[in-house]
Amino acid sequence: MDFSFINDYYLSYIQGAGVTILISFMALLFGFIVGLVACVCKISNKSVLKWIANVYIEVIRDTPLLVQVMIMAYGFPMILGVKYPTMFGYDDTFTAAVMAMILNSGAYIAEILRSGISSVDKGQMEASRSLGLTYLQSMRYIIVPQAVKNILPALANEFISLVKESAIVAFVGVTDIMFVAISVKNSTYNGFGPYLFAALIYFVITFTLSKLVGLLEKKMTVER
Repeated sequence: MDFSFINDYYLSYIQGAGVTILISFMALLFGFIVGLVACVCKISNKSVLKWIANVYIEVIRDTPLLVQVMIMAYGFPMILGVKYPTMFGYDDTFTAAVMAMILNSGAYIAEILRSGISSVDKGQMEASRSLGLTYLQSMRYIIVPQAVKNILPALANEFISLVKESAIVAFVGVTDIMFVAISVKNSTYNGFGPYLFAALIYFVITFTLSKLVGLLEKKMTVER
């Protein structure tokens, strides 16, 4: 096993780790917004909104993330002529990959939120409506804040999953950790070391996040 490549490429790995974390954070942040909208639509009494939310969630959850990234990066621009804006100095492929990750994360977060809302006592909604709040106001000010507190550990675990799953964006040319590992392998003809070093970086990131999630869960348990 030859790891001499690290001296020449460690900065590239660090930059790739930054891209990985950036994509994962954006996917979680905007995925939460998408998931919240999908969740509210799914639990609403309007059949059209419920149907749209169900279709979105089922399609996203039942198809591979790699396929979704490929469709977003290559399919939509080719068939529909979609042009993505640049973001943070990266090209349109980066934007396409981020959007695919957001839509994917949103579907899973919608189900997480739905379980969190279900855990809130139904009397909370009835009480807020009796005070004159509308359904949306009740969700915004009463139900959702309580639900979010209940699902914080699950959201943190979703972020960890996104960090690992984001390796897929390397296949559309986004310079994340995996892309750097592939490039180093092609440059050095070392088929093992670059991937092992990438795995080590992923491990450090996810292990650190897992420990933070554990501390969060303990703190929430004590508060309860």
